[in-house]
Amino acid sequence: MRCPDGGFLMRKLVVPLLTITLAVTGCTLGPDAERPQTAADTAATFVNAQDAVTPATDLTPWWTRFGDATTTEMVELALEHNTDLQVAAARLLEAEAAWGQSRSTLWPKVDYNLSASRTKNSFVLPEMGRRTIYSTTYSDGISVSYQVDLFGKLKRTRQAAWANLLAEEAARQTVEHSVIAGVVRARVQVATAERALEIAQDIRTSWERTLATVERRYRSGLVGAVDLHLARENLAATRAAETQIAASVKKARHGLDVLVGRRPGTGPLFPDTLPELPDLSPVPTGLPAALLDRRPDLLRSEMQLSAATYGIGAALADLYPNLTLTGSAGSSSDSLGDLLDIDSVVYNAVAGLVGPIFSGGARRAEVEAARARADAAGAAYAGVVLNALREVEDALVADDANRQRLEHNQQRLAEANSADTLARERYSRGVEPFLKVLETERRMRSAEEALITTRADTWNTRIDLFLALGGDWTLPKTENDKPDAPSEGLPAGHPSADPKSTETKVSS
Repeated sequence: MRCPDGGFLMRKLVVPLLTITLAVTGCTLGPDAERPQTAADTAATFVNAQDAVTPATDLTPWWTRFGDATTTEMVELALEHNTDLQVAAARLLEAEAAWGQSRSTLWPKVDYNLSASRTKNSFVLPEMGRRTIYSTTYSDGISVSYQVDLFGKLKRTRQAAWANLLAEEAARQTVEHSVIAGVVRARVQVATAERALEIAQDIRTSWERTLATVERRYRSGLVGAVDLHLARENLAATRAAETQIAASVKKARHGLDVLVGRRPGTGPLFPDTLPELPDLSPVPTGLPAALLDRRPDLLRSEMQLSAATYGIGAALADLYPNLTLTGSAGSSSDSLGDLLDIDSVVYNAVAGLVGPIFSGGARRAEVEAARARADAAGAAYAGVVLNALREVEDALVADDANRQRLEHNQQRLAEANSADTLARERYSRGVEPFLKVLETERRMRSAEEALITTRADTWNTRIDLFLALGGDWTLPKTENDKPDAPSEGLPAGHPSADPKSTETKVSS
């Protein structure tokens, strides 16, 4: 038995296919992806920025600036256990798998086959009568196929898959940003509700003392029953409000528990270490164009535009022929021991060219549909950029307005406290009617609620501003932290693209 060596298969099968492949020079149809000009590129600064353009040099996570260890702990728990992040991570893995599938077209497809068959043949001979013959056949083989990317369809498909992968990564980052902001907001909501509960408890204690004073004056005949009933009604109202606020504290904690992946109501009680207000110094906004690289939702929309743009080239390539190279080698024998004998080997190599002749306009229609999808993605990207600019401007306006609201509401509460203290003191001396005490107390409670709301709005607006600016979320990455990425999936001019890569392009 003579066994075929590797050189035999190389000469008879692989070399012819490789020669044909190298002889074919391909080209890439369709436009390359480029970041389009947007309103962010033409804006020199944000309209409502308080200071001159200042780059954001401090890239430490923004929530650590609040000086609350509990907030940092909750964010870390959410990043590890939040279910929305787990969903986004799974979708990213799916996109990575699709990218891996598209890369498989870079290589030939190689298959093998092994078979054994047993055949029974029965026949009748005139002189010998019925005869039955059994035969056994063994066969093996290997086949190779490769599609030559003549007009760049496979490349454009890979580029689109890579852009979709980047879009899913940006989507995951968008969810991550939203979850972090949601955790900080929930932390603020819990702290705000707890402080509102403390104020409600103080008000209830104050009205318990007031009721004692009214009852004492009623027993002395200094006031009538109306004052007594009003005092009791007001105390009951404050107790009802306290109960409602206590329930809101629990519900706020439930929301935070869900964000960090815990069963509602099982989270520990954490200390009230959150400051009443965040640092109110202006946040460096940087250039509007910097949003295009900082905000993951903008990056996602850009990558979706890139994928749609590459789809045009893939559709154009369908108008032209496909070249497929195939080859096979194998052997067949009625003896397993002779299966590898070189005399049993057969092989072939085929180059097949298949092109469209008539499809009723379906292929041209697909090209137009691909162009329309790219146009729609471009318009969507422009709209997302405009909305991002609006979010920053809105947050800047609200941030400035909240500082003024804080000043006014602090003054309002101080005056309401003075009026309430004076009214109670004058009532105890019989100078003011009890209705005046009720009025000043109502105004003081309203002022306290307004100040609590303004403080919460100040927190949430500052969170909105960080979220809108898209920066200061993670520690800066080093060059070694960058993922390996092929330049063919990136828009032209992308910083990670290989400037040395050149290809022949055919105008669409």
